Order: sequence, then structure tokens, then C-alpha cells
Amino acid sequence: MRRLLNGNEAAALAAKLARVQVVSAYPITPQTVVVETLAKYVADGELEAEFVKVESEHSALSVCLGASATGARAFTATSSQGLMLMSEILYVVSGMRLPVVMANANRSLSAPLSIWNDQQDSLAVRDSGWIQLYCESNQEILDLLLQAFLLAERVSLPAMVCYDGYILSHTAEAVEVPEQAEVDAFLPPYSPSLKLDPDRPLTMGPVGVPEVYMEARYMQHRDTRRAREEFLRVAEEFGRRFGRRYGILEEYRTEGAELLLLTMGSLASTAKEAVDRCRERGEKVGLVKLTLYRPFPDGEVVEALKRAKVVGVLEKDISTGWMGALYTDTVAAFANESRRPLFQNFILGLGSRDVRLEDLEGIIGALRKAAEEGKVGENPRWVGLKGEMVE
Repeated sequence: MRRLLNGNEAAALAAKLARVQVVSAYPITPQTVVVETLAKYVADGELEAEFVKVESEHSALSVCLGASATGARAFTATSSQGLMLMSEILYVVSGMRLPVVMANANRSLSAPLSIWNDQQDSLAVRDSGWIQLYCESNQEILDLLLQAFLLAERVSLPAMVCYDGYILSHTAEAVEVPEQAEVDAFLPPYSPSLKLDPDRPLTMGPVGVPEVYMEARYMQHRDTRRAREEFLRVAEEFGRRFGRRYGILEEYRTEGAELLLLTMGSLASTAKEAVDRCRERGEKVGLVKLTLYRPFPDGEVVEALKRAKVVGVLEKDISTGWMGALYTDTVAAFANESRRPLFQNFILGLGSRDVRLEDLEGIIGALRKAAEEGKVGENPRWVGLKGEMVE
């Protein structure tokens, strides 16, 4: 069935189709419609779940933590400062190996206060132990959330599905919605091997004494790395059932490409159009879109990019005083490779600054110049700044 849904509605519908049992969230722009829609599902009897109203995002994720620990399928949603307020509990959820699933409508961080889009919020917590998936379209929001529940429960790790605020959260697109019976066949009820039980008391939040803490962290890291292979298995199962196939990354017109763009999220759609224009002119330009960002898929990234002369990493975030997060991880993946392209980092779209095709044409021109000269220019390069910026 095809329905016209904005991104927030697609996220809420995915949670409903997943038959979540506990929902706890606090409204924050641009995520609020997710919470409102789920509350309506519960109130109207369309979703049999506990909807827990709380006073903050910190409490919302705490509720989901407790619910998941008792064996319930738990879901939350947030954005920006809400995600920052959750940050303490993000680490607790992942450290306790609880498969909570979260929808994050990406929004800029304060200050200065901005309710608009970039990916600084989720990338700021990339080391919190959550699987992170990034969406290009509303179809991907629904599909990746359904896959996130199965993936999280199989590897006993939480998962965050990220999509660009306003660009996707408030824009309506046609979305193929599976029938409930189809989802039930793909996503069975959550059945953890261990859970809190009032008849069999367990310690909640055990202390990590020096004799065990490092081993616990190692096992968490090991299993997070293994989540790459499990994601591929989940995506393959999803593709067989629903006909829409996902990979760790997408290569778009990369055949014979000398210049490659690398990005995540909705920006990939604009970048694809820029690539099409270049290909029409006979220019060897392509795009790699990353879907799975945590765990970072170093092997797949190296394989996709290694034949290019120059790679432009486009991202809506900045590690202040250094580079963007995606650039840093990508370059690190090539550290021990004998063959590697030149890399240039482009910071753009912060606070919903428009990213135009003309901007991408300029980026491709800079990559072309780098290929000719054998060196990159300013790094990182900020795209779309107004006026002359004085040091």
C-alpha cells in the first residue's frame, strides 16, 4: 500500500508496525509529530502499548531503558538538545546491551539557538555505543527503522535511525507501507535471553570494578563491529520480503569515476543530481552514500573509494577546531592502505543553510583542480559562508 507520509509520520508508523510495547518521549522540534502520532495510535486503540509521559528526554530514555530491561520492545524519538539531554543514558543503555530503538530527527545544536537542520547532534554522540543509520528519504525512514528493531535485538545493542529535520521530517513523500502480517513475519516478538523478573531479582546497573570493566567494554566493541555483518543479513531478509534492498553504502554512478563525493542523509539526493549533470558532460564523477555509520564500515568504505583520484567528503557537522566526523573516520580507514586518493573535507548545510547545485558544482571543480595539481586546497573548506570571513 502506498501512502503520502512526512518523515515523522513514517517513523511513527514504523514503530507501530513493529508492535512496540513501550513508548516514552518528550516533544521537541522537529521530532514532535512522531510522539503525537504514536500517542494518537495508543489513544485510539490502534497500538497496544504503554505511552509514558515524562518531564524530559533524560527521563524518556530512562523509561525505555527500564522497559527494555524487563523484556519489552521500547522506542523513543528526539532531536538536538533532547539527544544531548539523553547523553548520560545513551551510554547506560548501550553498556547494558539493551536493544532500544530511537528515531532522531537531525537538528542543529545550540548556541546560537537553531531549530533547523544539520547532523551535529547524532554525530556528537557517535561514540556512545549505538548503531547509527542515516536516511536519504522517507521510504528509508520506515524501512530502516523496521530493520533497526530486528538488528538491535539480534546483537543486543541499541540503534538510532537518523533523518534530516524538516528536509525529511516535514516533507511528504509517497511511501510503500507493508501490511502488518508481512512485518510480523519479518520481525517476530522480542524474546530476550535475560531480563529483569520480579520473581528472579537481578542487579540493575552492576558496578564495573577494575577486574571486569575492560572486558565488558571489549565485548561491547567486538559485538558492535560484528553488527556490520548482521546488518547485511537483516537487509537481505528485508529485501527478499519487501523488494527494497539496502546495503551498508550505496554506490551511485561510480563506474570509472576519478572524482567521488561521499556523504550521508538527504544531501545524497541533491548530490546525485549534480553527478548526473557531470556525467552528461562526460565527466568521471560519482557518489558514495553511507547508510551505516556506526559501526564504521572501514572495509566497505575503502573498497568503494580506493580507485578515485580525489574524494570530497560532504558533511553537515564539524568537530570544532579540526575536521568533520565523517572525513576523520574515512581518512583513518585509509591510514594503512598503500593506495589511497586525496581527500578534501567540505562543511556545508549547517543550521539548514541551503546547499545548491551550484555549490556542488563548485565542490566538484575544487576536486578537479586537486586531481590536476596532486594536492588539495583549504581543508576543511566551508561552503556557503556569507560575505568575506576575516581571520
